[in-house]
Amino acid sequence: MIKKLVLLLLLAVIAVIAAALTLNYGIKQLEQRPLTLSEPYIIVASGSSARGLCQQWLQQGQLNAYDCQLLRLYLKWQPELAKVRQGTYRTPATPTLLSLLRLFASGDVAQFSLTFIDGETVQQALGRLQAADYLQQDINSTSQMLELLQWPDDWGAKPEHPEGVLFADTYFYTANSAASELVKRAQQALMRQLDQAWQQRQAELPLQNRYQLLIMASIIEKESGLLAEKPLVSSVFINRLNRNMRLQTDPTVIYGLTEYSGRITYADLRNPHPYNTYRHHGLPPGPISLVGASALQAAAQPDSSDYFYFVSRGDGSHVFSQTLQQHNAAVRKYILGKSND
Repeated sequence: MIKKLVLLLLLAVIAVIAAALTLNYGIKQLEQRPLTLSEPYIIVASGSSARGLCQQWLQQGQLNAYDCQLLRLYLKWQPELAKVRQGTYRTPATPTLLSLLRLFASGDVAQFSLTFIDGETVQQALGRLQAADYLQQDINSTSQMLELLQWPDDWGAKPEHPEGVLFADTYFYTANSAASELVKRAQQALMRQLDQAWQQRQAELPLQNRYQLLIMASIIEKESGLLAEKPLVSSVFINRLNRNMRLQTDPTVIYGLTEYSGRITYADLRNPHPYNTYRHHGLPPGPISLVGASALQAAAQPDSSDYFYFVSRGDGSHVFSQTLQQHNAAVRKYILGKSND
């Protein structure tokens, strides 16, 4: 009788050990066996559960019924994995059932990014906004964008077009964020940067308010892509304003044209539109592009120079001149391809 009891007990122990080993092996499979998920992101809907997701992958052939049975047992031991959070998650390089459930329980949803480029127009920024992935599109036009934005009193009358009022930078968001919220963040970023530049501006700049500083920064942004050159470009325009000379900057002419062929003509230079700084003294009525921090800093803190002219070398850099005679010689060399001799 005792031998029989010992044998039964031994068999029971063996059965428990075998079951434990089988369970451990199965859980290791859930931990290590990757699922074949082709989509770069996984959307976990509101009300989803760990068991429900297991059933979903079972129906897709990613798992088998035994996997889901094992998961039910495992969740009794690790109940925190049952609390999945809704959101859009980036698919891991090697997604397994348990690694995915840990991800969903953490709430570490995917971050998306959108970059507004310095030197681009607000219309181009709108195009980037509308092409952004997983963004709730609630802005269809720049006029609709303008309605969202705060317009400071010292900027004068609100224009018909919100040019330059978004800060050129990279913005991060989660899936289903509203485009309008990104626009508001971009304007808030601009106001912070603009306020800082205005407070740190050089004394006696011929700029009346923050908006004029923004206009100047946008011209600098369009004229030079070289970080080191921007303060020198700024000095040229400040010198010209102080002398009551027209700015005569091509990007302002181009901005005000309804049609641009890719090359400025004499007719373009004679066009009386308000942005034509060949025809009108002072700054144009508004910015001509989005700006970044370097252009704002250059507008607020130009180099000290005696330059009144500059011309492109054709490689992104410029030749700066003090006199019209020097400038014309540089134009002949770099634009017309003629020697000064």
